[in-house]
Parts: sequence; C-alpha cells; structure tokens
Amino acid sequence: MTFVLTVGLIILLALGIPVGICLCVVGCIGYIINMGDINSWFMLFAMPLKLTSSLQNFLLLSIPLFILAAKIMNGSSITKRIFDFANVVVGWLPGGLGHTNIFASLLFAGMSGTAVSDAAGLGQIEIKAMTDAGYDPDFSAAATAASSTIGPIFPPSVPMVMYSTISGVSVGSLFMGGVLPGILMTLAMMAMVIVYARKKNYPRMPFPTFKQFWEAFKRAFIALLTPVILLVGIWAGFFTATEAAVVATVYALIISTLVYRDLPLQRFFEVLKETAHDTASIGFITAAAAFYGWVLARSGVNNVISEYLMTFTDSPVVFMFVVNIFLLIVGCFMESIAAIMVFGPVLLQASTALGIDPLYFGLVMVLNLMIGLNTPPFGVTLFVSADIAGISFKRMVKAMVPFYVPLFGMLILLSVCPAVGTWLPSLLI
Repeated sequence: MTFVLTVGLIILLALGIPVGICLCVVGCIGYIINMGDINSWFMLFAMPLKLTSSLQNFLLLSIPLFILAAKIMNGSSITKRIFDFANVVVGWLPGGLGHTNIFASLLFAGMSGTAVSDAAGLGQIEIKAMTDAGYDPDFSAAATAASSTIGPIFPPSVPMVMYSTISGVSVGSLFMGGVLPGILMTLAMMAMVIVYARKKNYPRMPFPTFKQFWEAFKRAFIALLTPVILLVGIWAGFFTATEAAVVATVYALIISTLVYRDLPLQRFFEVLKETAHDTASIGFITAAAAFYGWVLARSGVNNVISEYLMTFTDSPVVFMFVVNIFLLIVGCFMESIAAIMVFGPVLLQASTALGIDPLYFGLVMVLNLMIGLNTPPFGVTLFVSADIAGISFKRMVKAMVPFYVPLFGMLILLSVCPAVGTWLPSLLI
C-alpha cells in the first residue's frame, strides 16, 4: 500500500498529469486495494462524500476572499500606488528599483496572501519599470519571483490558513508568527540587491524631498491601511482570520470604486471570473489532497511513515533537517496547498511526538514550500515572472541563483532559531 500510494503518485506527477487528478486517481486505487472483501465495494459511495466534506470548513472561506481582494487591487490603481510609494521610500538605495520591487512585495503581502497574485499583478508593474530604467530583464524577473515568496509568509497567508485546518493551530498565531520572518526576508533580499547593483552599476533614484515623500504617502495611504487593519483586528480579537478576509475584500472594493474610482464594472466582472476560476482550482486540489490523506490514514501508511521517522532519529534538530530536505524536494514538484494537506498530518504527527512546537513547524513548512515555488522544474512563480519579462525558463533559473542565498539563509535561521517565528505570537496572543 505504501508503494502504491507514494510511487504511484510520483509516476503520475512525472507524466505531467495535474496534481489534483493524480491525487484522486492514486487515492481511489489505494482505497479499492484496501477495502478487502467484495461487500465493502459498496463503500465506494463514500469517496465522493469524502471529497466534498473536506471543503466544509469555515476557515477555507477566507481563501477565495483573499484571492478576490488581491485581484481587486491588481485591477485598480492600488497596486501602482503601493509601488510608487515603495519607490520613494527605498528607490534611492543602490539598485533602487530592485529595492522598490522587494519592499512593494512586503507591502502587498499584507493584503493578498498569495505569491502568484504578487508575481502576476505587482510583477507586471515592477518588471516594466525596471526594464524601462535600464535593468536587465533577467535580474528584474528574478527579483520579482524571489520577492513574491514574501506574500505567503507575511500575513495574511493562504498556505497558513490551509496548515491551520490540518493542525488546529490558531490562524492568528500563524499570521503573527510570519511577521518577523517576512521582514527579515525583505532585508536579506535587499542586501542581495545592493551587492548585485554595485557589481552591475544599476541606477538609483535621487534621495526624495519631503514633498515627494508626502505626495506618494498621501496617494497610497488608504491602501496602506489594509495590513494595519487586518493585523490589529486579528490581534485585538475584533474579527477572526476568515472575517479578516471579508474585511480586506470589502475594504479593497470600497477604495477601488468609491475612493479611487478606477475599477470599471467590466473589469470587476473579469476579476470575479478570475477569482472563481482560481478558487475552483484550489478547491479541487484541496478536496483531492484531503481524500488522498484520508486514504493514507485509513490504510495505516501515516503511522508507518511517522513511526519510521521517529525511529530514524530522536533528535528534533536532525528531524527538522530531514524534513527541510524532504519539503524542498516536494515543493519542486507539488503545489503548496496539496503538499500541506497530504504531508502535513504525517509530518506533524512525528514532530509533535518529538516535542516540536506545531506553530514553529507550520512556519518552517510554509517557508520551505514557498521556496519550492521558485525552484525548477515546476516553480510557478518562475514561469509567471519569466513570461512577464519575456525570457526563457533557462535564463530565469540562472538569474534566480543569487536570490537563493537569502531564501535559504532565512530557512536556516528559522530552523535553528524557532524564536524568530514564535516570539511575536507568544508576546501578543
């Protein structure tokens, strides 16, 4: 059974079959093999019920709402205003627009919660601005892809919502735990940009006057309130994470239509259509992954893997090292939400038995899988950024190499120093 459920999944993924279908097919095969006598074939009716019941979770309502909020911002001038403000704040540093790219991603991360929304929406503005200013498209695309990983780390975060559903860890704690790692990732990437910019002699903006700063701040102020409202609201207990997604969506809609008045009705309908498409894709993957995970648990494979991991080592440090390697490999081939739903329960069971904090483990897991979005052969943000910049995938991967340094550096720091992720939640919640 372990062979069928693991090797079978790997073979189907290698054939290029969509991950949701792979999980469904392998899960069904494993379920049929595990049923035993012929009378239990009547239990086949349970399969569609398991697929649909996995979506009946209040927390999952936040996912389409965060996606909708991000698309509303990308469809109006909010994203452009955020970029312009970031350019005034950090554009005077060496490699100016490279810093703007990364700092704008941090600001946008406090509103969207997904890496693809950052790369696809904000990335179009960033890459065009950088190439127009004389930056080579390879560096522009790499900075965009790398900075987009901040989105799911800094709150709000769709992957953290998914982890909360399988772990029971408070979404508010996970969101707060991502604040400091998100800021440190931003600073590390900006340090890399300085090194790269001095080597390539990239241009930078003149130091802004107070008037320039004030004008950019005024234009972006209402939009910049979004992460403040969300973080304060969750921390103070005014609303839950799901309700925060509602607040973010309504707030984005109000400022786009009533304040800035730059979201046409036709564009709004396109945003709704795109959101429905993305939500359906995520919903199908979530249901398929939950069903596959249920088959793993029903057949006892979960316990086998968990017991093996615990017999392999009783050291939390060695265990986390092995988990990091495993998740980095998984992130190269599997969509992050599916990976969390499939492997999260198995790894969480073993990590809890070793006394590892589930909150800390969740942050490490999400960071690993977000790095996977920027690694070949299936890194989604690599494809998105390469397409926007008009470069080949091979050039995109080569350009990403310097940015792996801050990404893996942050992963190592979080792995060896759990307080980086757990300090703020323990202080505030």
